[in-house]
Amino acid sequence: MMRITDTVKHLIIINVLMFVGTMTVGDGRLFYDLFAMHFPASDAFKPWQVVTHMFMHGGFTHLLFNMFALWMFGSPVEQRLGRNKFLFIYFSAGLGAVLFQLAGYYWDYLPALKSLMESGLSKTAINDIINFNILDGNQYTGQLLQEQLTVYLTDNNISASVINQASYQALFETNVLIHNSTMVGASGCIMGVLAAFGMMNPNAELMMIFLPIPIKAKYFIPGIILLDVISAFTGQSFFSPSNTAYLAHVGGAIIGFIIMWYWRKTQFNKNRWDR
Repeated sequence: MMRITDTVKHLIIINVLMFVGTMTVGDGRLFYDLFAMHFPASDAFKPWQVVTHMFMHGGFTHLLFNMFALWMFGSPVEQRLGRNKFLFIYFSAGLGAVLFQLAGYYWDYLPALKSLMESGLSKTAINDIINFNILDGNQYTGQLLQEQLTVYLTDNNISASVINQASYQALFETNVLIHNSTMVGASGCIMGVLAAFGMMNPNAELMMIFLPIPIKAKYFIPGIILLDVISAFTGQSFFSPSNTAYLAHVGGAIIGFIIMWYWRKTQFNKNRWDR
């Protein structure tokens, strides 16, 4: 069995401790509210969540698969590159994952925001309304939005005429987007590590649990990334839950690839910044 490296071991311990905290402190909500990555327009967003969400997980299975992948691919990458370069890839991929996924969310958010501001609503009012809690059980309901919207417009002396059918629908959809765009997990970081592993070991044979056929890393890893790209644009899930942040996977892998490509290209450059 492959020996677990020190940095990988410490990362796994932190992830496990954060998961235990999530499950035991504050009725399961405190850690999620504080440390998950919320959409920047959400009232729940805090700057530190850009990093802390990488140590959060949505359930035991999510944690188990990510930590297994971190051990399996992270240990050989750390052994080859050393602690500092490994951590650089790990956190750079995690940040790249956030940027890619947020870019996807903003693709939907910015046109809606522009449309709502053109309808006569101020940016402050829009931000207040899209942060309303309209969740009834597991469903977002237009009735709750309507009730809270009526009170808000009255309390702030805003004419109801600025809310037509189109702007109401945009407010509802943006509210759902804000509350459904929370990110947790180390998957983006691990995809960057996986890309690094593939570039260092292109002929290593890998298998998926649900597809026990050995495939060389140089084919397996691009194939996994391609499936995530397809899922991101079609919504079709292949091996992951439907709420997976597919663009985060793609972003993490691309950043890991770029870093390794740069290091490989400049490996004989004595003036390289990371020497």
